[in-house]
Amino acid sequence: MTVRYPRPLRPGDRIGVTSPSSGVPEELRGRLDVAVRDLEALGYEVVVGRCMDGSTHISAPAAERAAELTEMLTDPAIRAVIPPWGGETAIDLMPLLDFEEIGRAEPTWLAGWSDISVLTTPLTLLTGVATVHGNNLMDTPYRTPEGLTSWLDIVTAAQGEPFRQTPPGRHRSGGWDDWAAHPGIRDLTLDAEGTWTRLDGTGDVDAEGRLIGGCIEILANLTGTPYLDTSRFAGSEPLLVYVEACEDNAFEICRNLHGMRLAGFFDRAAAVLVGRTHAPDSRTLTQHEAVLDALGPLGVPVIADVECGHVPPYLPLVNGARGRVVHTAARSEIVQTLD
Repeated sequence: MTVRYPRPLRPGDRIGVTSPSSGVPEELRGRLDVAVRDLEALGYEVVVGRCMDGSTHISAPAAERAAELTEMLTDPAIRAVIPPWGGETAIDLMPLLDFEEIGRAEPTWLAGWSDISVLTTPLTLLTGVATVHGNNLMDTPYRTPEGLTSWLDIVTAAQGEPFRQTPPGRHRSGGWDDWAAHPGIRDLTLDAEGTWTRLDGTGDVDAEGRLIGGCIEILANLTGTPYLDTSRFAGSEPLLVYVEACEDNAFEICRNLHGMRLAGFFDRAAAVLVGRTHAPDSRTLTQHEAVLDALGPLGVPVIADVECGHVPPYLPLVNGARGRVVHTAARSEIVQTLD
């Protein structure tokens, strides 16, 4: 399967906003307005969809959410689709989405993370269209720390030109900003130090492959289905697989990763990147130990505490991009190329 990239966004292009999972409650509409205005200030036309209600855990019935997402992804006038954030049960869209129809349309960027992994990862695996894991719309107003990029940097980048990201060495120790009280906040709180950690051993890492991955708690529910089948993805090229835990304890993460490995998700992994997490350890098992217990048998480098998870800041990764990860005592970086 050939990876296909949507063309780069340009000022004047239209961006669609829809909530395939959870919508935005009234008290947080101010943050949504700030994010939309920021996109408009950059010269984009923003179309906010009908599925935005935040009064429950879903923005609309599944059929309506699936129809609106499909409409935006197949509309040639819409060049990117970005949800406000994740949620809980976007998995209910899977049997309602016509991936063949979406795959026949001109490729459109879809960006998001957390529960949106249930859409971005299968979309890339089933159609070959690249998607972006990182920065939902509500995160967009934050200033990007030095060394990282935002989803907007990626979807506006010229194809074929590599871009490099390096860990800033700082992250948030816990908690979230109060967007209801401060909808216009732009500075991330990065009050703790830390960089990447190799879990499987010592020594330098230099690995290359096509990127694919997402949130463990979300993707594990697709194990054994066609939606998480990596066997035909990008031919026989090696993969750089990334995973991250949102909130489940170490026992649950361990079980989920074992199941994903047994189902073949990591079979072609040249290395595995694991997002930094605040998810709890278990009494006799830490989050790092859970990962190593499940993925150690792969015999490939496993690098943890990467900024690709639920702990700010955010290091966006492109499902389908060529990636090269380097981790030594002197430097850590990931280079992605849209080719």
